[in-house]
Amino acid sequence: MSETTHDATVALGTGVSSDEGLTAGGLAAKYGLTVSGARPSLVEYVRQLWDRRHFILAFSRAKLTAQYSQAKLGQLWQVATPLLNAAVYFFIFGMILKANRGLDHDVYIPFLVTGVFVFTFTQSSVMAGVRAISGNLGLVRALHFPRASLPISFALQQLQQLLYSMIVLFAVAAAFGSYPDLSWLLIVPVLVLQFLFNTGLALIFARAGSRTPDLAQLMPFVMRTWMYASGVMFSIPIFLADKPQWLANVLQLNPAAIYMDLMRFALIEGYGSENLPDHAWAVALGWAVLIAFGGFVYFWKAEERYGRG
Repeated sequence: MSETTHDATVALGTGVSSDEGLTAGGLAAKYGLTVSGARPSLVEYVRQLWDRRHFILAFSRAKLTAQYSQAKLGQLWQVATPLLNAAVYFFIFGMILKANRGLDHDVYIPFLVTGVFVFTFTQSSVMAGVRAISGNLGLVRALHFPRASLPISFALQQLQQLLYSMIVLFAVAAAFGSYPDLSWLLIVPVLVLQFLFNTGLALIFARAGSRTPDLAQLMPFVMRTWMYASGVMFSIPIFLADKPQWLANVLQLNPAAIYMDLMRFALIEGYGSENLPDHAWAVALGWAVLIAFGGFVYFWKAEERYGRG
């Protein structure tokens, strides 16, 4: 507003702003402002992740390359570490504690090595997931991207590491009489299902670890207990033959045991379907879908909180 004074000059009036009385939310809506880092819809979140698939793959490869960059043997440790673990477990459990009862020597060694390699895949995915957000706060706070990219990248990194290790696993199996045949094709669906399961776990523990960094100190004890309860070093139905049947059923149906047994069934000549629990493939699929989808939704619900506080 304006008005003319007695000396013909123009005086500006104060007027009333059109923004007066609007709340902060109203002002944001009026001018098209959005909350920085706001959680998108689930469908939009999936689309954003797909758009960044090249980043996810490149990040996982970079982490894998850097993992042993300070060691003289470099990437050989990807295979040597689980193989040395298997040797220790064979000495303690196979030779001293006789955990190989009921299994031929030519079956037990590939049985043990397979168990160690497959369980290490899950264990490493969980441990990497716990630190996925809390260990990369600089990246999370500096760039805007779907935070699920990080735990998914770490799970993918562990899958690539297992694929390198599978070369040694195949050699061990062949050395003890388990030669390639059509059953080895089952390795592919087993790996796909386990990768989905591991990714879901990584997402769950990434969210938990982002709020409670000390969880990373607790998880090695949890994972060690899970390993001993999953039949890595012994056959659950044989070892628990004199125990209540429900106990063997529960241990066999836990996801770590399911994926190990399916891999052994696919890879080892003398490890037949009688060693698998009922409906093993259906249980493996159920665990993969439940944990992958549930973990993804659980992680997405806290998207706007990562890296804050």
